[in-house]
Order: sequence, then C-alpha cells, then structure tokens
Amino acid sequence: MQFSRLPIPWSIVSQTRTQPATSHKRRTIHFHGRVQGVGFRYTTRNIVLRYDVSGYVRNLPDGRVQLIMEGHDSEMEEVVDELRRKMSCFIRKIDSDAGPATGEFEQFSIRH
Repeated sequence: MQFSRLPIPWSIVSQTRTQPATSHKRRTIHFHGRVQGVGFRYTTRNIVLRYDVSGYVRNLPDGRVQLIMEGHDSEMEEVVDELRRKMSCFIRKIDSDAGPATGEFEQFSIRH
C-alpha cells in the first residue's frame, strides 16, 4: 500500500495557541477563605482537565488562591461553578475579573 502526501492547508499549519481564538477570554479569579492546605489547587487542576481551558492556579502569600484561565466563557464558568460546589465549605468569597485572552498558555498547570 502506498500513501500519497496531501497538501496541508496553510490555515491549519499556522494555527497555534499563541494566538487566542477571538471567542476566548481571560479570567483572573481569587478565592478567599480556608483555601490553602486543603487540596484546592489539585482539585482545580482535576476539574480543569475536563474542559478546554488553559492557564494556572497558585497559592498567594496572603492566603488566597489565584486562578488564571483562558478559554470560552461557558467553559470557564463551568469550572468555577464546579469548584464552588466541590470546595464550598472552604470558600468564603470569590473575586473575578475578565479581559481579553493573551494566548500565552498552552496547557493548565499548578504553580508553586
């Protein structure tokens, strides 16, 4: 059997995660409460892996957890809703800011 090489459309080759899709947004979320030392970052990562979202989660020196993610609004909202349900006993307050996506993330990670 012989395979022939088909030309790949340039539009597919030139697409990278460094250029965010126009429908992608960026959200910076701060979780207040007893959110450190309770598996919050690992729970966040496990939830995010089920969605098309990139970014990171990290502990802040002041006791908050910061979540920065880029993706579709609906996907990011699902992440926050699921986190709110699973970690509700630890969350006292959630602050959220939205802006344009930068495309700087290729995946989701836990930062230390």
